[in-house]
Amino acid sequence: MIATLASRKRKKAERVLPHPSGDKRFKLLEVHMKKHQHRQDALIEVLHKAQELFGFLEDGLLLFIAHGLKLPPGRVYGVATFYHFFTLKPKGRHTCVVCMGTACYVKGADKVVAAIEAHAKIKAGETTADGQLSLLTARCIGACGIAPAVVYDGTVTPRQTSEAALECVKQWLNHGS
Repeated sequence: MIATLASRKRKKAERVLPHPSGDKRFKLLEVHMKKHQHRQDALIEVLHKAQELFGFLEDGLLLFIAHGLKLPPGRVYGVATFYHFFTLKPKGRHTCVVCMGTACYVKGADKVVAAIEAHAKIKAGETTADGQLSLLTARCIGACGIAPAVVYDGTVTPRQTSEAALECVKQWLNHGS
């Protein structure tokens, strides 16, 4: 009888409680953490799932993960900011990632970034006020043979000039599509 009571209490404690916001994505994230047995070494996998579910990692979400994995919030934040594939701000409808690796830089990637920044009135790492464009840079995308390379909405484009990059970006900003 005592063993049955203890078993019931354990099962009740293991149930996934709804997040106070009512957002079901938190429940899905909690299930993902449970799948990894709330192990602290599963932090990167949990952050990936959180970004997949929410699109970006805001402060409240990072605190939720820290609590769920019993980690200090500073450690979760440190990992989220260290790796470039995590983002703490919502991305724009379109993304433009300019490779800044040595080969791309030598062949004019800095000029591509400067032209887009001037036209879109944002700095690298920012999103336009209307949410249409996020301008990002990468240390290297491994496409040195086609430098300077720019990734437009996930498509790697070779040998980009400032003019070619602006042509693409202007379409996104002018048409809003």
